[in-house]
Amino acid sequence: MNAKDITIGSRGSRLALWQAGWVKSELEKKSPNLRIEIVIIKTTGDKILDSPLSKIGDKGLFTKEIEHALLEHHIDLAVHSLKDMPTQLPDGLTIGAVTRREDVRDIFISHPKKGYKHFEELPHGATIATGSLRRKCQLLNWRPDLTIVDLRGNLETRLVKLNASDWDGMILSRVGLLRLGLQDRITEVLPIEKILPAVGQGALAIEVRADDNEMLDCLSTIASEATTIATKGERAFLRRLEGGCQVPIGTYGRIEKNEFSLDAMLGSLDGKKIVRGKIHGKPEDAEELGKQLAETLLNSGGKVILEQIRNTSSVEVPIV
Repeated sequence: MNAKDITIGSRGSRLALWQAGWVKSELEKKSPNLRIEIVIIKTTGDKILDSPLSKIGDKGLFTKEIEHALLEHHIDLAVHSLKDMPTQLPDGLTIGAVTRREDVRDIFISHPKKGYKHFEELPHGATIATGSLRRKCQLLNWRPDLTIVDLRGNLETRLVKLNASDWDGMILSRVGLLRLGLQDRITEVLPIEKILPAVGQGALAIEVRADDNEMLDCLSTIASEATTIATKGERAFLRRLEGGCQVPIGTYGRIEKNEFSLDAMLGSLDGKKIVRGKIHGKPEDAEELGKQLAETLLNSGGKVILEQIRNTSSVEVPIV
């Protein structure tokens, strides 16, 4: 690629800037002639910090303003955590690349003054903080005695809130702490068998204008085929359920021995009902397999769960 000025749009948190900086570095390694600038754009999700995500909706909560800047040609590409991206993108935009996925698992961080060594050591009625209904559902299914409190803010803010609280601990994704060099705060990595990750967790998505062929060619050099396939299957599953932040949904797609495997769950808000399933097949069929697994879970009790969420939630959830 010839010498070119490129502007990357990013949220302003330390983690978001790390992610944008990583993409910048990788592109510069592949194309030394590029001149790349990072521009901070504040999103709705960054501005509203006093309400749970499930109460303010999720369609583009962390992407809408950045996508507007893309469409208006104020920036050339945007770096997102793939888990923050809606399954339906605005007309004119596309995911130009999905990068190699890092560890998808969630982790338990104990309150530093309480010193628990393992999640299972938490006493009856312990208080755990998380901003995710997916985590809340699976935690309560695992430990119905827990008290779950809502938690918002960037990673560092959450750690400060934990230190200043009387909570027993909190749940976060492992990859964020690894990227910021905060792995020493991790008490325990939680098993996927107990806590399935969010759709796209651990992967970065680079969004561009769909007609920007030069940028699409440039991004192909840092894309991961295996991660792209795995997350396409996960996002197809989510798209069929039309779920988001207001619906507890977890997935884990991967390529193992040239086969695509997908584990998934859909649960009630209180964790009392969870339907789980898994499917295997050819990597090229990942999206169709994701849809098939969604249908299986819907027919195994998922439709009832979605109906109940729709009847109790302030955010409308489509019945499928």
